[in-house]
Amino acid sequence: MSESRYIVLTGATRGLGRALAQRFVELGHRLAGCGRNAADIADLGRSLGTSEHRWNRVDVTDITAVEAWAESVLDHGVPDLVINNAALINQRVPLWEVPADEFSRVIDVNIKGVANVTRAFLPAMIEAGRGVVINLSSGWGKVTDAGVAPYCATKFAIEGMTQALAQELPEGMAAIPLSPGVVNTDMLQVAFGEDANAYPDTAEWVDVAAPYILGLGPEQNGQSLRVPIN
Repeated sequence: MSESRYIVLTGATRGLGRALAQRFVELGHRLAGCGRNAADIADLGRSLGTSEHRWNRVDVTDITAVEAWAESVLDHGVPDLVINNAALINQRVPLWEVPADEFSRVIDVNIKGVANVTRAFLPAMIEAGRGVVINLSSGWGKVTDAGVAPYCATKFAIEGMTQALAQELPEGMAAIPLSPGVVNTDMLQVAFGEDANAYPDTAEWVDVAAPYILGLGPEQNGQSLRVPIN
């Protein structure tokens, strides 16, 4: 087993985040994960344990809550890896039919949430002189499609924000926008409907994604990457 790492993971209760949380724990790494649903967070604790790991209910759009969470996490050490995974997708309709509150929520979680978490953890990581920030992007962060304009807007933003951040970091650290590939999750079901069933599920995905993510470091700083799943 590789050296144990301290990993911060948002959106840890469902989909790709849940799969990563379980696999990282199985590999012997120490996790600090968050999600919005208290019942799902409690289930994480029961399934993956609480003696070595921290599972907290946090809304990443709430900067006060994020800062309090980060402070409690940093009390137990500086993370080696921060994975901004929490995200929402809009219901697949034309842009002019997306309600204003739904549009705002997608923007708030997918962009502002990533900035909030990054802002809360990076100063300690910079002071320690090490660490990697991985922001989950999407194929829809490079190309577009009808019906998902708000989501595309956020993932294009993640690509740009992360690559700019990479230019700001000191040597020896990394910020990486990472597309997970096309994976059959609840979000993909919203976007693709039944066609989502043609794609790998999270169990198949994590076999490739977990070691790939753990292999990323300063050499990949600023590179726009994709999990090699399909």
